[in-house]
Amino acid sequence: MNRLNMRYGLFAALLLMLTVILGFSLVTPSPVSAQFEEPTATPTDPVWLAFNVARDAITEAEGVNLNLVLKWDFWQDDWSNPNPAHPENAAGIDSCVSTVGIAQGRPIYFGWTFQIRSMRAVDYEARVSFDLSEVAVCDIITETASTSAPAAVDNPDLPAPVAGAAAAGDFEIGGHVIGLTGAAQNAMNTAGMRWVKYQLSTAAGVPKGYELIESTQAAGFKILISVVGNQEELAADPAGYAQNYATFVRALAEANADAIEIWNEPNIDREWPAGQISGANYTALLAVAYNAIKGVNPNTLVISGAPTPTGFFGAAGCTDAGCNDDVFLQQMAAAGAANYADCIGLHYNEGVMPPTAFSGDPRGEFPTYYLDGNTNRAASAFPGKQICLTELGYLSGDGMGTAIPAAYNWSPNDPVTVEEQAAYLAGAATRLSQRGDVRLMIVWNINFEAWDPDPMGGYAIIRPDGSCPACSALGTVMSGG
Repeated sequence: MNRLNMRYGLFAALLLMLTVILGFSLVTPSPVSAQFEEPTATPTDPVWLAFNVARDAITEAEGVNLNLVLKWDFWQDDWSNPNPAHPENAAGIDSCVSTVGIAQGRPIYFGWTFQIRSMRAVDYEARVSFDLSEVAVCDIITETASTSAPAAVDNPDLPAPVAGAAAAGDFEIGGHVIGLTGAAQNAMNTAGMRWVKYQLSTAAGVPKGYELIESTQAAGFKILISVVGNQEELAADPAGYAQNYATFVRALAEANADAIEIWNEPNIDREWPAGQISGANYTALLAVAYNAIKGVNPNTLVISGAPTPTGFFGAAGCTDAGCNDDVFLQQMAAAGAANYADCIGLHYNEGVMPPTAFSGDPRGEFPTYYLDGNTNRAASAFPGKQICLTELGYLSGDGMGTAIPAAYNWSPNDPVTVEEQAAYLAGAATRLSQRGDVRLMIVWNINFEAWDPDPMGGYAIIRPDGSCPACSALGTVMSGG
């Protein structure tokens, strides 16, 4: 068995074992709780425990913060043969450490090798014995296969993708509106926004979509429409409903919609039928919708439906009620979704820290709490693809009259102020524009007003007093100031 097959075979076996065990113990969450519960740790997964041993050892030896990482990889390894890269051709767990000679080397010949890439794109390597008692931090790094982006997976169960993907573009920003009022237009122009986002239910009808396209483009903006379908009809006949959904989005593309997002947060049962939630099932609908759009308008940007960021579903990754976003994205990639999207949709709306932060969130160090940690979940699953953040916002209770609803009060002792909201959004635009893999940042939101129980108005950059501190901050960034 080669190293790659061994690695994935071990992972699959562990995942199956954990799924069976956890299937009898996990409590089915409510649809809303998936966004707000503390993520579940994985204390019994031997690979995860070994990874933590490796990470802790590297952190101590190198003085580097690896609470968040760009990527990590592992494989079962055999160190019984001499390492020609070692000065003494040593064997054993220490044969990757140039300063440990044959005489000092420990007689441990089997275990895991971990490669970890830090948030600053520095690669580290460590070896861990199977019983977790011994670890070696390597200064001789194993050469691996090319890190260039792999070709998209072809899925024989899906239709061949229609040629004519929308051209990659420069980084742009926009905003989600409840109505494109004069005040909203002025705010967005000040902020340097070029895109307006609407969410449209298929129940509203195609004519409503035509109206949105015409009015938005007449105002000088590009339009992104996030199209949400009917869960009950999808649950009853997934393949048949996918065709109906495709007919709807095809009509919007024919009307020259600039971009269409295929569904919204399909990894939780608030948006997708319970018991049918998986990246593969979603990709089946995405493929049909993509081909319908590209068949009539190759220039319409097709964005995959952004999952909600969550670790609620624990070590198993998925339950009937939903999937963790990273697992869902990995399932999409394995099902061939890269062939059916110009851009991978992503949401980030639970941050309370500056966009450059890698630690310090009062809730802990879960990756989705941090902008780069969250964005890297899509980048890791879809290397080489552009990312579109179709919701990015920071919640501030300033000026709202009552306290932030408890389910959203993530930093009660140090809530985000309006000034911080402005600075964080501007910082996010700066950071995302520098990454090179982000095409679009849609601010959530411009002018919503609802507050309790869902504090959408607290995300709005047009504040209750009519001011918009974020507008000038974003405008400075987007104008190059």
